[in-house]
Amino acid sequence: MSESDERKDSSFVFKITVIGDGGVGKTSLIKKYTKGSFKKEYIKTLGAQFSKYDEKIEGSAVKLFFWDIAGQSEFSFMRPTFYKGSKAAIIVFSHAPNEIDKSFNHIYDWHDDIKKYCGDIPIVLFGNKIDLVDDSSMDNDKVEEIFNKRDFLGYYKTSAKTGSGVFSAFEAIIKNLYEKYKDQ
Repeated sequence: MSESDERKDSSFVFKITVIGDGGVGKTSLIKKYTKGSFKKEYIKTLGAQFSKYDEKIEGSAVKLFFWDIAGQSEFSFMRPTFYKGSKAAIIVFSHAPNEIDKSFNHIYDWHDDIKKYCGDIPIVLFGNKIDLVDDSSMDNDKVEEIFNKRDFLGYYKTSAKTGSGVFSAFEAIIKNLYEKYKDQ
């Protein structure tokens, strides 16, 4: 068996932690990516939810475990335990007009928290609920500023409802992890 055949048979396992304020659409984004579905009703995540998803990249089996961490402050004491072993993180905020200020302003807190417990892992930023706003009314300068200050791997405008940007956003972090670990 050649080295390339061996690599194709190898399996990768990545834990990706998804964090952000409550109600920004973390669970909906994961379900849209893993199942292609969207449910309008909001059900608060209690503690954490786990989703497993299998994918193939360049012939290699990739097992993804998405850890959907509750955003409400009453669950903050549990987060360090849930973060453990994360290979990457996604911070989600909402572009919805009644949610943007609060959820956007907490990006720094979420970023500091995940870095404190996981170190220098790749982190992407998802600006969700773009279906609820006109693109011309979005303050892209504010997002660009935080993106550059905190050295995120990428920033993606997403809508769990319509699916806009969801696939490319998740694929960016997954491909980054695969490239990082494939030769190890």
